[in-house]
Amino acid sequence: MSTLPANLEVLSTRAGFNTAVKQIKKTISIIETVGAKKNLGDLLFETEDSELSGEKTALVLRILLIDKLGYKTVSINLPSVVDDVSSLAKEFEKWKAVDLVATYYHPDIGLIAANPKNAEELAQFGALRKRELLVVYAGKAEKPADGICDKAVQIAAQLFTGSKVKIPEDLYKGEFVVQKVTRAGAEQPKAVRKKASAGKVKAKPAAKARTAKPGIPASATLVETPAPVQEAASPVAAPRGPIRMTPMYSVVVQNELFHNGNVEAWKKIIASYKAKYPDLEVYIYYDGERIMDINSLFKWGKVKHGSAINFAVAGAEIKDVAKLQRYLSQGASSMFESFLHGPVNNVLKLF
Repeated sequence: MSTLPANLEVLSTRAGFNTAVKQIKKTISIIETVGAKKNLGDLLFETEDSELSGEKTALVLRILLIDKLGYKTVSINLPSVVDDVSSLAKEFEKWKAVDLVATYYHPDIGLIAANPKNAEELAQFGALRKRELLVVYAGKAEKPADGICDKAVQIAAQLFTGSKVKIPEDLYKGEFVVQKVTRAGAEQPKAVRKKASAGKVKAKPAAKARTAKPGIPASATLVETPAPVQEAASPVAAPRGPIRMTPMYSVVVQNELFHNGNVEAWKKIIASYKAKYPDLEVYIYYDGERIMDINSLFKWGKVKHGSAINFAVAGAEIKDVAKLQRYLSQGASSMFESFLHGPVNNVLKLF
């Protein structure tokens, strides 16, 4: 009978051994970077390496922050929904006494790690869901963690739940300041305008008259041969980095009711987006709940004029979110018919 520990069984196969070696090399390569030189949340935010995404992130967090650096931690199952935590970065940025990392187990895309002192990174969490797991880490890089680190994780956890807490002055004194981070390939959508004109798309002359169809935005054309969304897209490179999700963005319903026509317009718009970017996923939310079937927005009959439907995009290299936002705004207005012309099985070329 084998006397190897169960967690070494993975090394008994070539594939398992190679996977383990790759993970070890990747971890070793960032050991000297994390801590005094770089916040781990910042590093994961900037990287384009898929080997540092998903559950593999949890391994790196444990090895580096717990085993190597001895950071203090606190974990909580969130007691209620918190709509937006990015504003907390203004407070955390002042905490110069400690190095902070926060992780949220997102129910749709999995584990997300962030430096909570950076608003852009915190925005990846989106709305925190009730009962989901949040973990906060605090330490002093190469120096041993102390009592102020214990205070930091406890207070940070309370702030994430929306509680009002008195912040000790000793958290504001230290050397751990926010560093500038650059996320490769990121795109920030423009804010949604609440006026009815927000959904309008400026017409651009079509390259050829035969590509434009009556009622369809001039920037849109139809794929000539009916095909599934996946087949309509040109070949694209495999995603280079870890999966991330944009913050939630709102689309205000301009019709009296988000009816079947609006639903079909949204389906066409999202199908077009997926045709261009098959590795990206569009998530739709309404009233704090993820919408698995867009048809349900019409069936409920509750989505009326002035209601806000939220969406987010997840993937490694997120693109054209601002354009997607404009088209969805138009699809939620009386101009939805622009997206409904042409054969049923054809995919609009909007992106």
